[in-house]
Amino acid sequence: MQHTDRFAGKVALVTGSGRGIGKTIALRFASEGADVVVNYFRNREPAEETAEAIRALGQRAHVIRADVGSPEDIERLVDTTAHMLGGLDVLVHNAASGYNRAVMEQRVKGWDWTLNINARAALFLAQRAAPIMQARGGGAIVNVSSIGAQRVLPEYVVVGASKAALEAVTRYLAVELAPMKIVVNAISAGMVRTDALQHFPGMREHFEARFAYALARTPAGQVLTPDDIANVVAFLCSPEAFMIRGQTILIDGGASLGF
Repeated sequence: MQHTDRFAGKVALVTGSGRGIGKTIALRFASEGADVVVNYFRNREPAEETAEAIRALGQRAHVIRADVGSPEDIERLVDTTAHMLGGLDVLVHNAASGYNRAVMEQRVKGWDWTLNINARAALFLAQRAAPIMQARGGGAIVNVSSIGAQRVLPEYVVVGASKAALEAVTRYLAVELAPMKIVVNAISAGMVRTDALQHFPGMREHFEARFAYALARTPAGQVLTPDDIANVVAFLCSPEAFMIRGQTILIDGGASLGF
């Protein structure tokens, strides 16, 4: 893992960072000098392990349990981050949930749950964080989307709709928070080898076969990793990306080009 001082003195909050892609993103910021708040909702043990790994890199880390589908929890999460670490400079909304079911099997409860966590949270996390970032001279926000926002995936209707909404929210935030010197973008990733993939139809039974198929269709010649995503997220939060605003950056090794 690369070690630089690009985020020295900065505070980063990464939602859903106890494990998987969120963990890798949190560790990337720590490796480049940031103090990090690790957020989780259900499983504390992996979140504590992530925090210990951050401390091993010489940075401060705090673990905060919060349901980003709850407006009250969002307020507490952001306010506690600022109180414990002295401010907030980087916000990555990585936490996601959803009901993977066919259109005819969806229910209102699943729709509300998914939209609240994946899309509504992005708006109100940013709303709460923006004044804190502004007080420190500005900041950066990255929302984690999915190719299902643009392409139809099996049993992905409510998650895909929530991610499309997330990308729209990203564009509005980018414009309206710009006067506060806050840069807002999103990333959209292709297939990544994480535990979350086990929840997709057919993945549990055909895990390796699906990855072999994805690899064969990827011009880059390798399957996407969490580090690939963390690299782009960190870049979007760096001064080098200051003029990139409201964009959803696709990271998939060219797999979606359909050659």
